[in-house]
Amino acid sequence: MTPRRIVAEAFIAACQDELEAPKPGNVHVFAPGHRMTAAQFIKSATAAADPLCAPSKRVGARIRGAVDATLQSVGANTNLGIVLLCAPLAAAAELEALELRDALVCVLDDLDVGDADQAFAAIVQASPAGLGRAETYDVFAPAQVTLKQAMAEAGDRDRVARQYATAFADIFDLGMTRHAVAATRWSDPKWAALAVYLGFLSEFPDSHVIRKHGAGVASDVRLTAMKFDAVLWSTQEPANLLGELLAWDAALKAGGINPGTSADLTVATLFGRRLQSVLPSERNSG
Repeated sequence: MTPRRIVAEAFIAACQDELEAPKPGNVHVFAPGHRMTAAQFIKSATAAADPLCAPSKRVGARIRGAVDATLQSVGANTNLGIVLLCAPLAAAAELEALELRDALVCVLDDLDVGDADQAFAAIVQASPAGLGRAETYDVFAPAQVTLKQAMAEAGDRDRVARQYATAFADIFDLGMTRHAVAATRWSDPKWAALAVYLGFLSEFPDSHVIRKHGAGVASDVRLTAMKFDAVLWSTQEPANLLGELLAWDAALKAGGINPGTSADLTVATLFGRRLQSVLPSERNSG
């Protein structure tokens, strides 16, 4: 298998693993939501994988290509946040002399205005819920700064953007650390993925929920997530929680509440973990 195919397969597998987890409020194999299905997300992942993992491509081109392929495949924005997070990780996987996290820092530092232009165009094309005009670095205008600088400016209001300014600290320090522990605790990978999702949802208010429903609703969701997270980590049989998880899932979806940022961060975490497992051993120190 070629290096490109290895990284692409890791991306698709990460998307599949995330969909297998019963993530309250988000799309998964147990229930659709927000006029989307798990099958659409799998189709999106398959379509986006090749442009996202295209060898030697700039991050901006990867983002634009993956969003284009997704829209052509399913006709809807199913994965913009996922693509924004996973494109730098896919590029970092190509820097063979460096451990993944160090390689990612190099990729982020190398981002330029062209990357920002391509990413802005992809964001506008995907038209995510809550997208509006911004006083600084508006995605509807030509880019004037690098993609890293633009994301840093948006970092206080968008947790996906924040990763560009922090070298993906949430992914490596919270998500991947949690996943490593959870994967040894439960044999079924869906519970490790759920542990990551609830970890993000418990640690900070979901920025997608804030944009659509306000800080109060996001805070309420976070408090409930903290309760489920505590129960999850207290049991050896997470399957016993499935009924309660799906009841909360149904209530969130009935209110149109989708913690999409936490789901996006979960996919990026699973992608990073899979990359560490398939990269040469000297790059697996994360």
